[in-house]
Amino acid sequence: MRKQLPLIGTPSAAHPGGRSALTCRFRCGDACFHEVPNTSSNDYVGDVIAGALSRRSALRAAAVVTVAAATGAAAVAKAPQARAATAAAGGRAQAATSSRTGAARGLRFDPVAPNTADAVTVPDGYRQNVVIRWGDPILRGAPAFDPENQTAAAQAGQFGYNNDFLALLPLPGERRRQLLVANHEYTDEVIMFRGYDPENPTRQQVEVAWAAHGLAAVVVEEDECTGRLTAVPRHPLNRRITATSEFRLTGPAAGSDLLKTSADPTGRKVLGTLNNCSGGTTPWGTTLHGEENFNQYFANGSRATDKRYGIGTSATERKWERFDRRFDLAQEPNEAHRFGYVVEFDPYDPHSTPRKHTALGRFKHEAATVRLTDDGRPVVYSGDDERFDYFYKFVGSKRMRHGGSRAVREHNLSLLDEGTLYVARLTGDSPASDIDGSGKLPGDGEFDGSGTWIPLATATAHGAVSHVEGMSAEEVFVFTRLAADKAGATKMDRPEDIQPSPHTGKVYVALTNNTKRGLSGQAPADEANPRNANKHGHILELTEGRNRPESTVFAWSLFLVAGDPADPATYFAGFPKDRVSPISCPDNVAFDPHGNLWISTDGNQLGSHDGLFGVATRGERRGELKQFLTVPTGAETCGPLVQDRRVLVAVQHPGEVDGATVETPASTWPDGPGKIVRPAVVAVWRADGRDIGV
Repeated sequence: MRKQLPLIGTPSAAHPGGRSALTCRFRCGDACFHEVPNTSSNDYVGDVIAGALSRRSALRAAAVVTVAAATGAAAVAKAPQARAATAAAGGRAQAATSSRTGAARGLRFDPVAPNTADAVTVPDGYRQNVVIRWGDPILRGAPAFDPENQTAAAQAGQFGYNNDFLALLPLPGERRRQLLVANHEYTDEVIMFRGYDPENPTRQQVEVAWAAHGLAAVVVEEDECTGRLTAVPRHPLNRRITATSEFRLTGPAAGSDLLKTSADPTGRKVLGTLNNCSGGTTPWGTTLHGEENFNQYFANGSRATDKRYGIGTSATERKWERFDRRFDLAQEPNEAHRFGYVVEFDPYDPHSTPRKHTALGRFKHEAATVRLTDDGRPVVYSGDDERFDYFYKFVGSKRMRHGGSRAVREHNLSLLDEGTLYVARLTGDSPASDIDGSGKLPGDGEFDGSGTWIPLATATAHGAVSHVEGMSAEEVFVFTRLAADKAGATKMDRPEDIQPSPHTGKVYVALTNNTKRGLSGQAPADEANPRNANKHGHILELTEGRNRPESTVFAWSLFLVAGDPADPATYFAGFPKDRVSPISCPDNVAFDPHGNLWISTDGNQLGSHDGLFGVATRGERRGELKQFLTVPTGAETCGPLVQDRRVLVAVQHPGEVDGATVETPASTWPDGPGKIVRPAVVAVWRADGRDIGV
């Protein structure tokens, strides 16, 4: 029986986090409706931050000003290759200053008002274009996009679906050109295929979906006069990686019996990468990609380890197991153990085989961002995007080499195979007895805390050692969630992207939300924030011991607690709340050249579309947060990239609204009425050609 969905545009209280039913089904396999995978008794992060939030709310109570809700859609304008919008002069959000000159450098633009326009809305004085969209041909021989006659072969030569993480890499010797790398996280077959029957997908539809997953590398060219970026089709470095491309499993778990299947008795080779969400770039010129909600692709899980990773016991939404036995765990029980890793991709070598690094652990990796130690060893931060799960770091033991020879590149490609994997435990400075959930100021007057990186396992060239009692090293790297449970890590509210500041070294952790907090059997709300549920999320700021990324201790503080600035529970690093934009559900984060943190959102709970925000992290305007753009109906803001003269965002799953289909679309972005809705990458620049926000 086909699932019944609400009508288009109908809010669904049953879908927390602001996501539509379609997003829940196809992106994460209805994770919010499943039992929380983490049933361990570890301390909940709310226990240690409630005191901080209570104190800061009290200290800033005098600054709380009621914020009038912004209403009305922004004016819609036509821009080349994209339906664009700029914020109407009369529609500014009253929560943010309209002064450009008084803002932090890099944030001197009039903020976009919250809106529900079916367009990418940018500030006055800015322009935009669609760089590349789903189905645009990028490889030699790839045909033009034809959504009515799409084939797997065509899709494998075209830009994939639901672009997420973005990287822009230099192309020496090619003037005005850069190499764009993008993740293709997942497919939404209901709004991809006309007449799609969720209970009976066809083989052709499934194979197109396989080809639409994965990664893409495509050269882009800049128009120096306008700031526009356009794709360069058929460039030798253009490449597509799909759900059937070959990957190498490397590191301490490679070759383990836990990774062997009937198709791969070596446990060292796997086909495809799935649900790549955010990622990172490396100092040695490669890109990293986190396999996130991989659990939803596998049917008939039966073991406790399957349950801990959210793998269901019956058929999957997409029914891929009907067409390839590796997605049926009743037939191939180890196949799921080969997903959930950080993928490393060398976009400069079109013949390279991407790698899955088992030393970085197996969980729902949201990101993988790199900072080097003083002696050149990589430190990689990654969040596990699940309610009540953890965030991790890997400290490598091998030093990066400089140079462009093949030997140097091969050495650097092995850097993430040896080192120690850690998980975070946070401790608050306020006595537990002082935290009663009322928002009362803690008696010790403190609002920060300390933390410890707990070692889970160490991999060397000669073998691996577990630091978790009762688990082998191979088990730690394959069942990392269970190892972190045993180690006593601190439960978090969906840790997503993690970014170390290139200016200060401080590390910022985006925690999107957790609507389960306070429910029966879960951590109570009064131990998290003075709110009954954390539906808006927050951002933590960490400072490693002596500001050394390899340190095993850190200090933490609350940097931002998201929501309506009129809500006393929100906090913007002490900046006056009558002068900031409202923000909900932080997801991906990035830094601009000035040291400002840029935040994209996913699942806005404030009644407007998701967007991109910039916030100052230092100086007298620390905490000043301004909205830079919003995305179309049903879309999520991904990417982002902020350069001197350009901002790039990935507009993911536009039109993904409950009840939407190809026949009854909820969005007409980016090509207008009568055209199928298409995820796409968008570039934004200043009309006068000057730097962003100065």
